[in-house]
Amino acid sequence: MGANNGKHSESEGKGSSSVSSDVSSSTDHTPTKPPKNAATSEDSDLSMRTLSTPSPALILAPQTILSHHGNHSSSSVSGETVALVHPSPGHHPLAPVDLLPDNTLLQMFSHLSTNQLCRCARVCRRWYNLAWDPRLWSTVRLGGELVHADRALRVLTHRLCQDTPNVCLTLETVVVSGCRRLTDRGLHTVALCCPELRHLEVAGCYNVSNEAVFEVVSRCPNLEHLDVSGCTKVTCISLAQDSPMTPLSPQHCQQIAIRYLDMTDCFSLEDEGVRTIASHCPRLTHLYLRRCQRLTDEALRQLALHCPAIRELSLSDCRLVSDFGLREVARLEGRLRYLSVAHCCRITDVGVRYVARYCPRLRYLNARGCEGLTDHGLGHLARSCPKLRSLDVGKCPLVSDLGLEQLARSCPGLRRLSLRACESVSGRGLRVLATHCPELQLLNVQECEVPAEALRLVRRHCRRCVIEHTIPAFY
Repeated sequence: MGANNGKHSESEGKGSSSVSSDVSSSTDHTPTKPPKNAATSEDSDLSMRTLSTPSPALILAPQTILSHHGNHSSSSVSGETVALVHPSPGHHPLAPVDLLPDNTLLQMFSHLSTNQLCRCARVCRRWYNLAWDPRLWSTVRLGGELVHADRALRVLTHRLCQDTPNVCLTLETVVVSGCRRLTDRGLHTVALCCPELRHLEVAGCYNVSNEAVFEVVSRCPNLEHLDVSGCTKVTCISLAQDSPMTPLSPQHCQQIAIRYLDMTDCFSLEDEGVRTIASHCPRLTHLYLRRCQRLTDEALRQLALHCPAIRELSLSDCRLVSDFGLREVARLEGRLRYLSVAHCCRITDVGVRYVARYCPRLRYLNARGCEGLTDHGLGHLARSCPKLRSLDVGKCPLVSDLGLEQLARSCPGLRRLSLRACESVSGRGLRVLATHCPELQLLNVQECEVPAEALRLVRRHCRRCVIEHTIPAFY
């Protein structure tokens, strides 16, 4: 790394690299030892320098074996011998990367992951100071089932709090999805040290509970994005730690600024939990409740009552939701853009009619597997939602060419359409679709008995369309 960096390596290995070493050992199971001198620093971290050096030709591969003979050495790289000429002992030239200014290195470091930044901090004193520049630490991302997430978060926040005691004012995004070892202790650390947190993802961290979520939302008033999908212990988002039933004043309800909430696969979530979420998070615009199978129409009534700003709502596989629930969803009126009720077997044309009538700006509807949906439901969509862009009515056996023709004539901007396993759809409906929807980009007709000629017509009129099919004659 050069003379200047080499002079400071020893002290760096003992002091300043300890934090980086702890984080690396928590997030990477093949950690490198901190450099003790200039030579070992270059030998052990050649792979890291490959990421930072402008010219790959100046870097030796990690497998390089050096044998020193006076001022010359031979290097065997991929079976090829290369002679390396060393300068006289009195001269210590800088490596090319050391000639780069700090701003350039910072720009390069800004593209590295959390673990890579921690590795860079172990190279030398200069890189340590640059790698821990607060401007690089607006986001922390950890991943992997074996990662010691609690320890890594504790070490990182401790280091980032050195310039501003007890708080880290730069950290706004924490992503630890898939870290199964993450517990409430890790999130408690984040809640205490990161008051400016805006984005938190803990998907698949099944050890996280309501208590940890309470700590985060109560101590991080700017939190807007929360993903707790797969956290089966989480049953509500609340400012009341003791009981989700505790009533709060409207002033307290406004304190949770969450706009995006993903609770997919939170199997324990019930109507009362949704009532609590709705009353505490009135600013919600994106809500995903996929496979929360205990929810009923009452949950949707609470959402429509307390969260009028919802734009995207997913209720896929919520099998207890019926047409009455969609009537409540329709109260969101012109704000709703995205709705998924896939595999909600109690949904029929009646519920779709409510949504179509009161939500004319709907862009996306997923009604896959709603076997009660017929051509009448498609007719209501076609007449009331002319700006529809994406529709999935796969596995709706009562949908036929009649509904498809109405849809094609009224929604010329349609771009994605799934008719998978719609047995009543034939070539007639596809021909009308081809001539009226030139912007179509995806058409799924798998498991449909349609002629190859109709698909060729679609391909001729919709040049950017990808056609998914199970028809051997069409190629």
